[in-house]
Parts: sequence; C-alpha cells; structure tokens
Amino acid sequence: MKETCENETRPKNFNEMIRSAYFWKPASGVIIGGIGGFLYYYFVGCASGSCGITSNPISSVLFGGVMGLFITNRPCKTC
Repeated sequence: MKETCENETRPKNFNEMIRSAYFWKPASGVIIGGIGGFLYYYFVGCASGSCGITSNPISSVLFGGVMGLFITNRPCKTC
C-alpha cells in the first residue's frame, strides 16, 4: 500500500503554486511560528543571556518559524 496521496495534483506554474495549499499551508506555519517565537521571547525570555534560544529575539523567531514549518509540513502525515 502506498503512503502518498495520489488524488492531489501539484501546481504546474508559479501562479497556481501561490494560490494552492502547497504554498500557503507551510507559509502560514512559518509566520504563526515566528510570531509565537517572538511572543515566547517577549513574555518568557531569558534575561541573563545564558539561554541559547530565548535570550535573542531573532533566534526565537527563527526557531518558532522552523517549528511551525515542521508542524505544518510533516512527512508522516496521512491523507
């Protein structure tokens, strides 16, 4: 039994890709994750500077964005 969904077709050109879920689902995950990372830095962050992720707002936003991408674009999803 195949693990992929064969009923979904991939977009053929750039305009179709921008309008499809292949683009917006991961993009929204990155944006929401980045906002979540910044909010975590702002409200919980590490004031001493010893925390690698939460002591810097840029690293918090990047980490949140990567986590949002991993959550929305996970390889083990089912149809």
